[in-house]
Amino acid sequence: MTANASSNSTDRTRAHVFVSGTVQGVFYRATTRETAQESGVDGWVKNLEDGRVEAVFEGEQDAVESMVEWCHEGSPAATVTGVDVEYDKPRGLSGFEIRY
Repeated sequence: MTANASSNSTDRTRAHVFVSGTVQGVFYRATTRETAQESGVDGWVKNLEDGRVEAVFEGEQDAVESMVEWCHEGSPAATVTGVDVEYDKPRGLSGFEIRY
């Protein structure tokens, strides 16, 4: 049981993402939540006052990496000009929410 738990924790990662461009008012947050939920990724997404979108993704490494890649495109109406990512240890988030 212990070996399984430790290998499982190493498979999980956390990505803290800042997305620049035309990413507010284009359903970016809603589409991010929908995509994350479909991918089984936990975390949150919110608009920042400077026009960027901030998000945290936690989950299996492949799923989190897939979400980071998705951020480069975003919702159909978005125009992404930059994605900054920092990786860290997961903090045990559960579910995915839009924060205000």
